[in-house]
Amino acid sequence: MDLQPNKQKEQHAGAKQTGSGGSLQGCGEPKRLETEASTGQQLSPLNLSSPFDLNFPLPGEKGPACLVKIYEDGDCFKVNDVLELYGILSVDPVLSVLNNDERDAGSLLDPMECADMAEEQRVHSPPASLVPRIHVVLAQKLQHINPLLPASLNKEESKTCKFVSSFMSELSPVRAELLGFLTHALLGDSLAAEYLILHLISTVYTRRDVLPLGKFTVNLSGCPRNSTFTEHLYRIIQHLVPASFRLQMTIENMNHLKFIPHKDYTANRLVSGLLQLPSNTSLVIDETLLEQGQLDTSGVHNVTALSNLITWQKVDYDFSYHQMEFPCNINVLITSEGRSLLPADCQIHLQPQLIPPNMEEYMDSLLSAVLPSVLNKFRIYLTLLRFLDYSISDEITKAVEDDFVEMRKNDPQSITADDLHQLLVVARFLSLSAGQTTLSRERWLRAKQLESLRRTRLQQQKCVNGNEL
Repeated sequence: MDLQPNKQKEQHAGAKQTGSGGSLQGCGEPKRLETEASTGQQLSPLNLSSPFDLNFPLPGEKGPACLVKIYEDGDCFKVNDVLELYGILSVDPVLSVLNNDERDAGSLLDPMECADMAEEQRVHSPPASLVPRIHVVLAQKLQHINPLLPASLNKEESKTCKFVSSFMSELSPVRAELLGFLTHALLGDSLAAEYLILHLISTVYTRRDVLPLGKFTVNLSGCPRNSTFTEHLYRIIQHLVPASFRLQMTIENMNHLKFIPHKDYTANRLVSGLLQLPSNTSLVIDETLLEQGQLDTSGVHNVTALSNLITWQKVDYDFSYHQMEFPCNINVLITSEGRSLLPADCQIHLQPQLIPPNMEEYMDSLLSAVLPSVLNKFRIYLTLLRFLDYSISDEITKAVEDDFVEMRKNDPQSITADDLHQLLVVARFLSLSAGQTTLSRERWLRAKQLESLRRTRLQQQKCVNGNEL
């Protein structure tokens, strides 16, 4: 049965699955959109001898690949959107025969043009036995990929309202339990655990010109160098969020990994890069593994790409003759020994209250002590709070302004407009973490207290080390 209409549209994309969710990532072509949904490892340059590069974005992942054929409304989907698909699976080898016939039909063309067409055909039409096709009947964009929540968090739906109301009624004990759990994961540091919660529920809620509002990149400094702490902390985060990735920031990785997607004009496709991630992915950058060495040109470009991602929440895809800017919404946590080389919205210095003799056993026992039902509540909590509305009343706005003026009088050298912005971001996510959708005087004072404790800790550490963190 031929399911391809005359005016077929296909969207080309790479996809990955991390944790309990997956993503569809891609780039549309004007004449032909082709969707390639996949869950596996991007082949490195050393593996180009492989007959088919399945174009997976992330290194180290394994899994099947497939081509997803979309026949209508393909223009509705954007790069890195997460889609739920219903369709017909086809592994019919006759598709490969048809593709060979198409290549033969072009044999009278210019040899160079024919070679380019052959390469494009090879990449876009691998054997159906290797890369099955899914002919889509229904495709819909997902707000999130947490299977524990309703697919749609539209507040007008009664089912969603009931679910949200039921969970919000028990929010306070869930937050308290999560704070205790993360405090243990951070070796007894409750202040760092507070900031980690704020980081995990942060999201870009709007953009003002080029400035993304709501991003909250945290630099957790004071982490032991070359230890397994970050690796095990990442394992904890993996159990809490639907999509995550740990980037080991070594000289070798920075110089050799492909961070930025780029256009291959010969094969007429977008070659995936590591930063081709779906919204609300938790990206943990492990800087404790960084040793002395020389970054080459590729490494410098990769560091620049990470900085742009953190600062502007955007990735500039490489189209050889120009760059195309794609906005993103990625939660970045940087672990480092001293202050990170990368920009961050907030630096919190880790102060362990205990040093486990065996880090792996300690983290394993911590995870095993949490009931699956409690772990699911943590997962719902961290996803749901991203979608809550938030506002500040005129009364509180006036109180905050007066408070800031008073702070400037007392310490004009240290308190800046950036500090006010930081306080407002902390107050926003502190309020949301407690299930409050408007800022109260109590939460504003708590935000000031947290920031004061964080700054005091950094200053103390600076005095101890004799240099800037």
